[in-house]
Amino acid sequence: MEYVIIALVAAFASLLTFFSGFGLGTILTPAFMLFFPIEVAIALTGIVHLLNNLFKMGLVGMKANWGVVLRFGAPAVVGAFIGASLLLRFSVSEPIYVYQLFGHQLEVFTVNLIVAGLMAFFAIFELVPALKKLEFDKNKLFVGGAISGFFGGLSGHQGALRSAFLIRYGLSKDVFIATGITIASFIDITRLGLYFSRMEEINIQDNLPILITAVLSAFLGAYFGRKLLKKVTLGFVQWTVAIMILILSVLLGMGVI
Repeated sequence: MEYVIIALVAAFASLLTFFSGFGLGTILTPAFMLFFPIEVAIALTGIVHLLNNLFKMGLVGMKANWGVVLRFGAPAVVGAFIGASLLLRFSVSEPIYVYQLFGHQLEVFTVNLIVAGLMAFFAIFELVPALKKLEFDKNKLFVGGAISGFFGGLSGHQGALRSAFLIRYGLSKDVFIATGITIASFIDITRLGLYFSRMEEINIQDNLPILITAVLSAFLGAYFGRKLLKKVTLGFVQWTVAIMILILSVLLGMGVI
């Protein structure tokens, strides 16, 4: 059953990523959390996220603006390292509270609340018109890279803030997408390197079948996302993603997932 759930979520989330600019890690992470500890779920999602970005780089990567990639990506890598280090520290903590729900004992850890809070923040970021239109000055690329990288390393959430900072730079649509994908790939490589150096429980060999399932499903979703891009309104997709994230953040904060 877990293979079916992971495959469907990976394909759907990857398809949405083409419309919203982010969403794969945000939606896929909770699906992995149903079957793995939260830090392992984030690491496995990171692998899918990276390979999917590399797949998209093969399609549009040549159009990336490397000047922006370096100015934004360098601090993003540092931020990702710090965020991933914090994730590993929080992952070994004791639950901050335990309670009963419908006869089941649920535990909530610090990292659960952090990731839930980030999910809720990014959902609100999309739902509130004033925040949705938030853009940052061109000279804030360094700060934007550091913030985006930090959240990417801590929970895998980086797309929304990255777009908010890059949108002011006057890039064309194709260059904007290619640049964002390239930066995201550097962040993924940084955080995954740290995850695997500290987390033996990821156990890639035993989890390889479900990981391959997720990766291939994400590729399939990306393929069809590109085909359907002109037929779906961006507003509809953004609201759908935001509402789903908000619901998942509540469930995660409660310790249900």
